[in-house]
Amino acid sequence: MTTETATPAHKARLLPQLIKFGAVGAVGFVVNLVVFNVLMVVVLVNVPHKTLYATAIATLVAIGANWLGNRYWAFSSNRSDNATREGVEFFVVSLAGMAIPLLCVWVSHYLLGFQSLLADNIANNVVGLALGTVFRFAFYRWWVFSPDRAASRAKRAGRRRPITGSTLAAAPDRGLVGD
Repeated sequence: MTTETATPAHKARLLPQLIKFGAVGAVGFVVNLVVFNVLMVVVLVNVPHKTLYATAIATLVAIGANWLGNRYWAFSSNRSDNATREGVEFFVVSLAGMAIPLLCVWVSHYLLGFQSLLADNIANNVVGLALGTVFRFAFYRWWVFSPDRAASRAKRAGRRRPITGSTLAAAPDRGLVGD
C-alpha cells in the first residue's frame, strides 16, 4: 500500500476522533470551570492554598466525566474489553495531565504573584488546559485507546479485525508516521 492511499484513510479516522475528543473535552472544561469556581468562591473561601486544592479537585471531577465520554464515544471503536486496565491507564495519563495546569497555577499564583480569581482561571483553564489537552490526546490515542492494541486483542481472540462497524477503523493506523 502506498502512502498516498494510506494517508486519506488515516486522516478520515483522525479528524472525527479529534472532533469527538474536543467535544468531550469541552464538557470536561465546563465541569472543571464550574467546580473550580464553586470551590474558590463558596467552599474553600478561607482555606490556605485554596487555588491548588480547587484545581486538583475540579480536575479530578472532570477526569471522571472525560473517562466516560472518551471510553464510550470518542475512542469507542478502540476501547478494551478490560475496562479496569484501560481505566487505570486513563487515570494515570489524566493525573500526569493534571500536573500541567497545577504547575501553571503554581507558577502564576506563587512565582509571578498573580493572585486574582481571573489570573487563577487563566492559568488553570486557558494555559494549563491547552498544554494538558495536547498531552492527554496524544497519550489517550497512542497508548490507552491505541488502535494497535485493539488489533492485537482481536488477533488474540481469533478475529481478523476489531469489530467496529467501520471499514476505516479496520485499516492499520501508524499514528503520524507516513503523513
